Amino acid sequence: MKEEQSFSDICGGRLALQRRYYSPSCREFCLSCPRLSLRSLTAVTCTVWLAAYGLFILCENSMILSAAIFITLLGLLGYLHFVKIDQETLLIIDSLGIQMTSSYASGKESTTFIEMSKVKDIVINEAIYMSSKPRLDCLIEVYRSCQEILAHQKATSASP
Repeated sequence: MKEEQSFSDICGGRLALQRRYYSPSCREFCLSCPRLSLRSLTAVTCTVWLAAYGLFILCENSMILSAAIFITLLGLLGYLHFVKIDQETLLIIDSLGIQMTSSYASGKESTTFIEMSKVKDIVINEAIYMSSKPRLDCLIEVYRSCQEILAHQKATSASP
């Protein structure tokens, strides 16, 4: 079963939370952020290049323009590869563990897996881990569902 719900991030941007219920002991949460805006990308690029052109007029040194283009391209590639996350996924399976995946705008993925035997409880520390910065109402949805799975796992491991 798959559900999708819209939330907002701390800046008011739109986030989409998809919940997939595979079984009572397995759920997946996928938080998607809006794609990089062409408008904001163009605005930043134009600002940097206009500042470089102003310096070029004052100094009459063409290296300033070349450096501005080079720095803009490196900055954009760095932002897409290391900062801009398009999607964050949390997969929790009570008998195996928890998998957290971040998908960057460049296509790079970062995955972390924690075995269930090492999990005592779940704490959602969105200020450090989650780059999308969802509001509390979104985090509560994920937290409650994770707690249900942990309770299910404890109940099944405690029963003979």
